[in-house]
Amino acid sequence: MIHFCPAWSVYETDDERNFELSDTAVIVLAAGQGTRMKSRRAKVLHEICGVPMLGHVLRTAKALSPSRLIVVVGRDAEEVRSRFDEDVEFVVQKEQRGTGHAVIVAVPRLDSVTGDVLVLYGDTPLLRPETIERMRAVKDEQKADLVLLTAQAENIPGHVLRDAEGRIARIIESSDATPTELEIEERNTGVYLFSAELLREGLASLDSDNHQGELYLTDVVSFAVERGLRVEGLRIEDADECLGINTRKELADATRVMRRRIVDRLMSEGVSFIDPDAVYIDVDVRIGRDSMIEAGVVISGNCELGEGVHIKAGCVIEDSRIGTDVTIGPSAHLRPGNTIGDGVKIGNFVELKNSTLGPGTKAAHLSYIGDADLGSDVNFGCGAIVVNYDGYQKTRTTIGDGAFIGCNVNLVSPVVVEAGAFVAAGSTVTRDVPQDALAVARGRQKNIDGWVSRRERRLARSVDSSESPEGTDPQGDVSVTEQSGSPGGSDQGSDASQKQKRQKKSARKTPRE
Repeated sequence: MIHFCPAWSVYETDDERNFELSDTAVIVLAAGQGTRMKSRRAKVLHEICGVPMLGHVLRTAKALSPSRLIVVVGRDAEEVRSRFDEDVEFVVQKEQRGTGHAVIVAVPRLDSVTGDVLVLYGDTPLLRPETIERMRAVKDEQKADLVLLTAQAENIPGHVLRDAEGRIARIIESSDATPTELEIEERNTGVYLFSAELLREGLASLDSDNHQGELYLTDVVSFAVERGLRVEGLRIEDADECLGINTRKELADATRVMRRRIVDRLMSEGVSFIDPDAVYIDVDVRIGRDSMIEAGVVISGNCELGEGVHIKAGCVIEDSRIGTDVTIGPSAHLRPGNTIGDGVKIGNFVELKNSTLGPGTKAAHLSYIGDADLGSDVNFGCGAIVVNYDGYQKTRTTIGDGAFIGCNVNLVSPVVVEAGAFVAAGSTVTRDVPQDALAVARGRQKNIDGWVSRRERRLARSVDSSESPEGTDPQGDVSVTEQSGSPGGSDQGSDASQKQKRQKKSARKTPRE
């Protein structure tokens, strides 16, 4: 008999469903080398929507409230260990000799476990808690000793062989399969729910008599069948849940699936998307209802957006808190550490970093606000910037409620612009501006009357002179040499004049005694 698991429509969190496997221990196998990733990092540390793939697996496991959570690590064990909290037990598989051997390494940690043992994989980040709960339900309903998760997918190497009654007979790896067995479409995902007693006995029976010379965990299935124990298979309809990641392409495929899950969940919560396939939102991002997200938006890290927020096309938002009824963009960049109050408007090509903007404040375009605290109803003009770095350290600027910062202003931190103060356009402010004051810090304007017409006449004479025949002025009847030389027409006057100029120039360079 084949049991089917439905495809879940949204990416649900453990807050929305309450699953518990309190009598079950979980083992996560995460010791693979990941050579096909061609990376300096451990494979399980590569991120999918802001979380390492192993992190997704651990979140799924923790949602089940297991009695023990054990992770088997190998390459870069210390780096992997340092990325995750203390709720996880780590064991090191120093020598990779197959999946069976990896579980054997973890068995000593199961000495007090008498219930079930769930085996997961650190490179299978799309598996949902609901699917595991369904495995548990099948095990209870069928009184099975082992339930394994299967799928119809070509990229999974283990083929599921069933007997005439539809029961699991054994699992055969592709490398050991016959041509007929290779045609079997149902595949073993490698996710198992064992009774603890069966797992211990089955592991003790393993040998490496196979093409790879490894200890296969799949051989425990054959061990159970040969002893007449009940083995059930749950076929999952959404094969993406069991996508194992071994290459960069598979990493991108899994990321695409996760992105769509995130968007589907947000839409079910009242968020609108102009183009759901053209946004990039991390799994920990929270967005309030009636918000609108346009195409090309990237929202990463631990971001929280309130209700009625409008993020226009091309914006990038990182690790920031945004209030209600805020408008951002297009093409704005919020670097980490910002807190944006209600009703704020941030326009195109505005960059923020580690700053606070109070309610109603506006920065409409082409500005930089870094390490600054702006009060409410502040106007931050076009081209204005906070100069927060002096080449040695970063300091903060404070702008009070209702202040007006004109266009192309430089606020050189640390500086305070008090409430209600104005800063004139083009000013470079290096001292505090008192309340109700106007700061003007720029060169005084000087108007030179008649300068344009005089300049144009000089340019016209220069052009006419360059176009006239040599030795002739624009009128064609007076020698240029004669005009610039002595009244007698000789060029000696011109030479003498030039010599006098050189002597005067040399005299100016002579240092005084």
